[in-house]
Parts: sequence; structure tokens; C-alpha cells
Amino acid sequence: MSLSDKLPQTSDRHAAMQRFRSREAWHVMKILAEFVESAEELQGIQPAVSIFGSARTPRDHTYYKLAEEIARRLSDSGFSVISGGGPGIMEAASKGAFYGRSPSVALNIVLPHEQKPNEYQDLSIKFNHFFPRKVMFVKHAIAYVVMPGGFGTLDEMFEALTLIQTGKSRKIPIILCGTEFWKGLLDWVKERLVGDQLINPNDLDLLKLIDDPQQIVEAIFKHYETRGFEALPEEREQLLNL
Repeated sequence: MSLSDKLPQTSDRHAAMQRFRSREAWHVMKILAEFVESAEELQGIQPAVSIFGSARTPRDHTYYKLAEEIARRLSDSGFSVISGGGPGIMEAASKGAFYGRSPSVALNIVLPHEQKPNEYQDLSIKFNHFFPRKVMFVKHAIAYVVMPGGFGTLDEMFEALTLIQTGKSRKIPIILCGTEFWKGLLDWVKERLVGDQLINPNDLDLLKLIDDPQQIVEAIFKHYETRGFEALPEEREQLLNL
């Protein structure tokens, strides 16, 4: 093959790379747009509590009913409730808040399957990218309630723990609901992560295990009783580093 035969191919590869870089730059701009639009929409929902859990939990399941009751109690206590906006536990959280006094807020994600917006949403925001959606869950919540769930639920929980542990986010209550479900994971964290000195023993204090809906509400109020729900000046600086 002569040099002249190779040149067009090199030129084609260069053109293809340029097109990819242009698409990549546009992709970044779309992520930034999701940050800006969602931040504006969520400015007025404080105080708010994020509830996480499986999209696959059926409506007649104990965890669905429990999540609905927790959300209703939070809503009637003056908390907006943020959920993922889909089915399962997300729907239960949306439903409980929707019929309560405070708004049901849904951060919907576009997925090939499972994620279809539920009907119980006072404020609905659509995301194409997980990254800005996850930031909004943390940035606008004064507490997390984590119900049983799969990879997505665990991802949200450990993301919040990491941000708090590393000082990138303010300390908020992270409440695990469902003792039977969470006990094995917590035992493993104590045995392996603490036992192998991979985390500090006091890092476990970032998690609370509570099954009773009213006790969950009371635990959130107790955390803030001496300081109020508004972010402190130093916490607002932390949130800029998410």
C-alpha cells in the first residue's frame, strides 16, 4: 500500500475524531443545562427529605406501605419529599407526600426500562444523566431515608456517606429503614471495614437504623433542634464543592 492510499484514511479518522469531540463538548453542555434548570426548580422546596428504595417493590409489599407512611408523616410535618419519581418504593414515597401537606418532588431519570414517572408528583424534573440528578438529591435534602433497594439505592447511600465522611457535604441524618434487610450489610461493614481499619469506628455513627415512621420523623427533628434546617454559612460553602 502506498502513502497516498493511507492519507485519506488518516484524514477520515481525524474528521471522525473531531466530530466525536464536538459531540462530547455538546454532551457536557447538556449536563450543565440539567444542573442549572434543576437548581432553579428546586430552590423553593426546603426543608426536604430524600427517600430511596427499589423500583421493583410491588404495591402490596410491606416496604411499599412503610415508605408511603413515612413519606406521608414527613409531608404532614412540613418536609417536602424528594424521590426518584419511578415505580416501587419511589412511587410509594411520591404517593405519601402527594396526599400530605407538603410537595412531592420527583427527580426522574430517563432509562431504557423500569423508570416510568409515577402519577403522584407535584414537581417533576427530568434528567438524562445520573450525575446532576445525584447531586440534587444531596444538595437539597436535609436528611436521607433509605429503604431496601438494589444497586441504585446502595449507590445513593454510599455516595452520601462518602461525601459526608470526606467533608465534601454537610452532615445530615442517613436513616436506614428495614432492620431485617440492612442488618447483614451493617454487620459486614463493622466486621470488614471497621475490623480491617478501612474506615473509622465513628463513621458508623453517620448511619441510623430506624423502622418506625414516627421515630424517623422525630430523629430528623432532633438532629436539627439546636440549629434549624437552614444550611449554615460553612455548609453552604461545602455544598459548592459537591
